[in-house]
Amino acid sequence: QVQLEESGGGLVQAGGSLRLSCAASGLSFSSGRTFKTYAFGWFRQAPGEEREFVAGISWSGQTTYYSDSVKGRFTILRDNVKTAVHLQMYNLRPEDTAVYYCAADYTPFGSGPARTSEEYDYWGQGTQVTVSS
Repeated sequence: QVQLEESGGGLVQAGGSLRLSCAASGLSFSSGRTFKTYAFGWFRQAPGEEREFVAGISWSGQTTYYSDSVKGRFTILRDNVKTAVHLQMYNLRPEDTAVYYCAADYTPFGSGPARTSEEYDYWGQGTQVTVSS
């Protein structure tokens, strides 16, 4: 059972930066489901809104996708040695305020990253990001 734990959220002023991290555990090399067999995504959900895709990264890190609203401001990275995924956020805006979730998608054939939440198998509990104006 894969477990994901987000960290790094907080309160920041508009124009500021934050780095979110997602630590993955419960991966089993013996089952073949190692960290590198998962693509990862970050999603966010603001109060009263639906959960939306923010960024995704393939198993190798070579393919990344971003929503139009964060492209050029956010960067998704993965560390296959430390089994962690990061979301570096720059030039934050009040509209970036939301709970941010890390998600893992089992992709044994190297596909992804997916951009819809239904494709993801495991989710973290989320971390709150609040951007003040």
